[in-house]
Amino acid sequence: MYNWQDPDWPRFRQDPALLADRLAATRHAQGRLLGSMEALGFEARSEAVLRTLTDDVVKTSEIEGELLSPDRVRSSIAVRLGLDAGGVPARDRDVDGIVDVTLDATRNHAAPLTEDRLFGWHAALFPTGRSGLRRICTGTWRDDADGPMQVISGPIGRRRVHYVAPPAERLEREMGAFLDWFENPGSMDPVLVAGLAHLWFVSIHPFDDGNGRIARAVADMALARSEGTAERFYSMSGQIRLERDDYYERLETSQKSGLDVTNWQLWFLGCLDRATANAMHGLAAVLYKARFWDAHAAESFNKRQRKALNRLLDGFDGRLTSSRWARINHCSQDSANRDIRDLLDRGLLVRGPGGGRATSYELATGSDPDVEPSEPPGRHSGPEPGF
Repeated sequence: MYNWQDPDWPRFRQDPALLADRLAATRHAQGRLLGSMEALGFEARSEAVLRTLTDDVVKTSEIEGELLSPDRVRSSIAVRLGLDAGGVPARDRDVDGIVDVTLDATRNHAAPLTEDRLFGWHAALFPTGRSGLRRICTGTWRDDADGPMQVISGPIGRRRVHYVAPPAERLEREMGAFLDWFENPGSMDPVLVAGLAHLWFVSIHPFDDGNGRIARAVADMALARSEGTAERFYSMSGQIRLERDDYYERLETSQKSGLDVTNWQLWFLGCLDRATANAMHGLAAVLYKARFWDAHAAESFNKRQRKALNRLLDGFDGRLTSSRWARINHCSQDSANRDIRDLLDRGLLVRGPGGGRATSYELATGSDPDVEPSEPPGRHSGPEPGF
């Protein structure tokens, strides 16, 4: 029996005594992270938000098997937030759609979550009205024209049904009850609201596709409300992606184990704890970048050098060669070589392993006197993807 088939649905239950200690620890971790970020200057804090939102968008799509370009995602977010777009001006409707959903959920978290707002999110996720080659109902609840909504895995002939959602004729009532509760959850802690909202929404599965991404956006909206800020410094989707197999298993178990959601909430709180812990670790990269530019504030750099250095500080994907420098900056090979030679002479770049045409360049570990001489952002091994 699925949870929605329980006669008491949707009267979810949770044990406050079992959740109290974990919830207190989670709230403390949230406060500690927000306090650390408040101590940053505007530019560093904006960079942390941009990194977090980029990771959130990329990972929530990756959970569903859709791979987005981090550069395009970062550019789309930066344009919308009025930040440096990072030199990647190309637009992509699929990228812009999930970015719009993510930003609306978090930047406008105080606005009511309504049926029309969810329809707008869904339409933004599927601007062509198709999921892959399949035409789907967009901007409205599913109609089950092709049969019951099922969550299935495995190849044809050996498919496994993990979950069957409530029938379409119940969706108006089901979503009405969900939205009423989400806006009026009573005395439940907002972090627990986020966890339950995630599970409840996925259990209803109201759309033809995109239910997981929208459920995670709804949970992020509740988390933003719990913190009273639109600025995001940790990525739940990024953490869920790291734990994807466990995530799916927990969802499936919770959808078949009745209406006591205590175990689901314990997992959700633990996942949030790990997300904030990883964000604290990632803060080091933001501080590295801020301190790098503070340390070299009196030095002169041309636009090409600043752009390339920022790409390295942001965690460059692959190896930075002179040819990639030229492509990033839309300049000649001679200009790229002059730029690189100047930074080598100043001790800001060093040559990576290899030589000849394969020579790559990395940030020198001693280029920031305030940072311990450990591996700087952007140092990667392995082949250059796409080149």
